[in-house]
Amino acid sequence: MTAAGAARTDFLIVGGGIAGASAAFFLAAAGHRVTLLEGENAPGYHSTGRSAALYTENYGNAPIRALTSASRAFFDAPPPGFADHALLLPRGVLMVAPVAERDIFERELAEGLRSAPDLREVSRDEAIRLCPVLAPAWLDRALHEPHAMDIDVHAVHQGFLRGLKASGGTVVTDAQVSGAERRGGGPGGLWRVTTAAASSFEAPVLINAAGAWADEMARLAGARPVGLVPKRRTAFTIDPPPSVAVADWPMVIQASETLYFKPEAGRILVSPADETPVPPCDVQADETDVAEAAARLEEATTLRVRRIAHKWAGLRSFVLDKTPVVGFAPEAEGFFWLAGQGGYGIQTSPAMGRTAASLASGGGLPPDIAARGVTEAVLSPARFARSGPVQH
Repeated sequence: MTAAGAARTDFLIVGGGIAGASAAFFLAAAGHRVTLLEGENAPGYHSTGRSAALYTENYGNAPIRALTSASRAFFDAPPPGFADHALLLPRGVLMVAPVAERDIFERELAEGLRSAPDLREVSRDEAIRLCPVLAPAWLDRALHEPHAMDIDVHAVHQGFLRGLKASGGTVVTDAQVSGAERRGGGPGGLWRVTTAAASSFEAPVLINAAGAWADEMARLAGARPVGLVPKRRTAFTIDPPPSVAVADWPMVIQASETLYFKPEAGRILVSPADETPVPPCDVQADETDVAEAAARLEEATTLRVRRIAHKWAGLRSFVLDKTPVVGFAPEAEGFFWLAGQGGYGIQTSPAMGRTAASLASGGGLPPDIAARGVTEAVLSPARFARSGPVQH
């Protein structure tokens, strides 16, 4: 304990979702004292707990694809005790396009062949064999990525949290941050963070992994926001037609990214892949988005939506260039950004966690991440410093 009863640690992380949990895991494994503060009564309540995550190397911009590829080895062979079953399960992805989306399809094909070596175009008949409910009259072209995998999001998230605790780290829940202040400069300076429960914590480095609330956390600490925009993503499940086996279907994504659907615990998960800007909140499904997704599904397939079994929404938070913000704020000593993962946070979490831990502790980029073309400058919040927060 330090002055006034504040708990002292080496790294103080705000946010217990996949970003904060993965960084905490790798920092603690390297021997650092880590405290993770989570505002809800359990980590992962918001974006992480509502993700239908898939591991695919044919998704996102170049830094995202590099971080995704660099994460595969961890998912395939996590450390002993991380999980008691496989983190990745076979699924595959089928990208489909009607005639009106041929140009989009061609761009996706060209980009995908550079990052996903097993990607291949398949015939209409082959696409329908893989997903028999596709409407032949609607379908024009299709791409198949057979080695895309379902991610067990809960197992990954809990594995990071369990590993953090096993290495001596601490998770504090119901710890909504109410104040953050830097006391002193140089090596002896400390961030002092207080919570709504009047608890206080101190550390030389404060890591902002607050997800949709990351810009709010920055303002509270006196750091410059980066223009983070939370965006709602709506999803729902429906029952499959009687006697139709859906378990082996791939995830099906429309080339324009205006619809996707996949098997989910015996049902079919459907989303309009919406990205509607909203304030950070406990977001709920939007009825208009549900109706639009149902209409698109009925146009692209022979399925008919007669009843919604369950509906929900999550937040995907982006900056303008859709590249995560990872690094020290140039204007706020010891304030480290780990935000803006958007819809890529789960599939990049092993590489992103290692990268954040290495940068935050002064180690630079991990060599294998740098070898894939990722640079500190590409990730750094300093890219926004000249013009202030990016406006959307």
